Amino acid sequence: MIATHEYVKDKFGEFNRLIFGGKLPLLPICMSNARTFLGACTFMRKRNWLGKTVLYDFKLKISKCLDLPENEIEDIIIHEMIHYYIAVNHMNDSSAHGILFRQMMNDINSKYGRHITISHKMTTEQRQKAADKGEKWHVVAVVSMKNGRIGVKVLPRTKSSIAKYYYGVMKSGEVDEVKLYICKDAYFNRFPASSALRVYYPPMEELTEHLKSARPLNITFA
Repeated sequence: MIATHEYVKDKFGEFNRLIFGGKLPLLPICMSNARTFLGACTFMRKRNWLGKTVLYDFKLKISKCLDLPENEIEDIIIHEMIHYYIAVNHMNDSSAHGILFRQMMNDINSKYGRHITISHKMTTEQRQKAADKGEKWHVVAVVSMKNGRIGVKVLPRTKSSIAKYYYGVMKSGEVDEVKLYICKDAYFNRFPASSALRVYYPPMEELTEHLKSARPLNITFA
């Protein structure tokens, strides 16, 4: 399933009563398009006039980019609720996932049959699945190297960024040719769009398949 705001809010209330004794104040719940994390509990810090650190502006963020089993989404929500409980109650831990966090996590797993883990960042495969959902226009540079390898780079859709990359890689001495295309295939969502002088090397048959709908980008640099 893909988490929704209503679902996360209902689960927050359910787990607050069941696991945390109803002691957690309701906080803003944000459904995120993030492709780097599955959940996060965020807050701000400031010092009051007594010099004491005050935490405020708590938010629970859950990614809606992946279709996950319901029990995994529940574990992600509880994971972030542990962070929230520790922070809102001013409890000191040895690190973000320190002794206190691990103790609470293990107690909850044991008592309620959960499978909460220390980290729930997206894997590379999950990031690719999340990125592959929507179509949008890409400027794609197909880079032929002098050693025969062929790679790809997605560029920002500005002439200056395209020129920066084009001239930058051509100066390297290792590049034989750069061909520019414009393409809407969602496959290219997985590659970061920047003018950084990098080349990615997906399997050639895979790249060729996803370039079938691409059109040559006719651009001249002054």
